[in-house]
Parts: sequence; structure tokens; C-alpha cells
Amino acid sequence: MSEVFMRMGHSQEDAYLATDVLLEADLRGIDSHGIARLSGYVRLWEAGRLNARPQIKVVREATAAATIDGDGGLGLIVAARGMDVAVKKASATGVGMVSICNSNHFGIAAYHAMKAIPHHMIGMAMTNASPLVAPTHSNERMLGTNPHCWVFPARQYDPLVIDLATAAAANGKLEIAEREGKSMPAGWAVDAQGHASTDPSILKQGGSLLPLGSTPEGGSHKGYGMAAIADLLSGVLSGANFGPWVPPFVAFLQPPADPVGQGIGHFVGAMRIDAFRDLDGYYQAIDTWIHRFKNASRIDADQPVLVHGEPEMKHYRKRKKEGVPLNGKVVADLQQLAERFKISL
Repeated sequence: MSEVFMRMGHSQEDAYLATDVLLEADLRGIDSHGIARLSGYVRLWEAGRLNARPQIKVVREATAAATIDGDGGLGLIVAARGMDVAVKKASATGVGMVSICNSNHFGIAAYHAMKAIPHHMIGMAMTNASPLVAPTHSNERMLGTNPHCWVFPARQYDPLVIDLATAAAANGKLEIAEREGKSMPAGWAVDAQGHASTDPSILKQGGSLLPLGSTPEGGSHKGYGMAAIADLLSGVLSGANFGPWVPPFVAFLQPPADPVGQGIGHFVGAMRIDAFRDLDGYYQAIDTWIHRFKNASRIDADQPVLVHGEPEMKHYRKRKKEGVPLNGKVVADLQQLAERFKISL
């Protein structure tokens, strides 16, 4: 992966950082956002929509806040640099919030939010994304899957990593189902007329993803609201595109001809725990919280109650030991990239 990024023109430092983000996704079992995304970034670069040598800069700044222009760079890199700024500000003031414009797809939100953990900080990251989600009572794509991630460090346990798409399902899950030739569950998406569909290729036919909650009766207005928050903070606040103007990740679709901002937007932040309470007290409390939830009474004796981030850490430990399994279509993509860049696979 790093060799591909360098062949695109990235510096070694940036190539290693981008690779680290994708590897973290694969190790954590988020196969939709790992090495499977590599060919998509190459296509964006080939289409002239990704700057491999961005001059990332702070364009507006206050004591505990900043806005960063990513100069059309890879979001994997731009968002990570933005989180570094947020951590630095939180170190000085207790809280650091950074809005980011003129960026691209940033991988898993957890990677950026988790950069706060070594500093005894709570981290958060969100982004807007290609419009694939229809608001409640609509069949028009207006919002992205717009993930939120919040990370709370712990001492006796792994950190709590609450990382979720604000759609009923992330687009990557549809891609995985399509690659595997499976149907998707009802409640994830609708066709172009707004009727329920279990066809994982329905988005290619003009369909839309549904907000978290799926239906008005199921509370889809809540998922719609969470997606809107990510869009407002990432796009409206930063000067990036927002709503239906967010440029698509896929290179075969052109960005809207009437942009309202610059590129894709992100919003990241860090909060220094000892600005709110002493560290020992916090860690005792968070460990107690995790312990109590993990020991909540079970509906099924064979199904433990999990806390957020626990399944991903299970994948992480297993894959660090045994390796990352690759889908055959992903391997075919890698073979094409190896030929394209004359790299030994």
C-alpha cells in the first residue's frame, strides 16, 4: 500500500500514514475501509481529484479551535494532521476542536479519534460523505453516511470506541454483500421510488440508503439528525461542500458542477480528561462503567453483552496474529495495481 501511495507522488511519511489508517481498518475487521479502498484512491488521483503533495495549512485559528484547508489531499492524511492540531490545542487549553475543508475520504473515523488516547484525552471525529442517504420522508440522496466516532480511554480495559455510521448501514457493507453475492437485510436501503429493497447493488440503480432507524416509526428522524450534525460541523462550519454537493468518492461520477464549498469536510476534536477531573478518578469510573455494562444481565446466556469497540479489538488481536483475510475481488484489484505501478505483489 505504501509503495502505491508513493508511486502516486506522496512523500514516504504521508504514504506510511495513509497506509497505517487503512491497515488499522483491516486489523479491526472493518474490511470495507481497509486495503479494499486502495484502488478507489488511485482512481481519484488518476481523475485529478486528489492532490498527492498537499500543502495542508491552518487558515483560521482561535485559542481552542482552528480550521484547516487540506489542499485537496488524501483525507487519510489530512484528518490525521487535523487531529494532531486538536490534541496540541487540548494540551494547552483543555479542549481542541478543528474543522477541515478541501479534503477527501478519510477512512475510518476511529483512527483519527483514537489519536487522543495516548494523551489521556477523549477523542472525536466525524465527516460528511458522498450523498447516498435520503432524509426521512424523501427518496432523494441528500446526505452521506456521515459517521461519528467518540473514543474514551480506559485503564483496565480497552478504550471505548463508539464508531457508527448515521445511516442504517454503511455503504461499505453493501459493497461487501455485493462482492459475496448475498442479499442485504431489509431496512438498509430503498429503490429510486422509495420502496424497500434487499438488492446490495440498488444504489447503482438510483436507490438510496436509509437513515439510522430506517423508518419514521423506527426513529429514522434521529439518524437523519445525527447525519445533519456531522454535515453541518464538517461542511457548513469548515467551508467544505455539504448535503448533495459533497463530491462522490467514486471517480466515475463527477462532482456537482455548482459546488458550495471546497472538497469534503471533517470535524475532529480532543478533550483533556484532567481539565474536567483528576485522571485516577476518571479511570476508576470508566473501568467501573465498562465492567458493569459487560456484566449486565443477559437475554441469552451464550451471548455476552458487549461494549463499543470490543468486537473490533477481538478482530485486531486475531488478525495481528494470523493475518488479514482478503476477498478474491480485492486481490484482483491489488494485482491490477501491481501491474499499473510495476510493483511486485
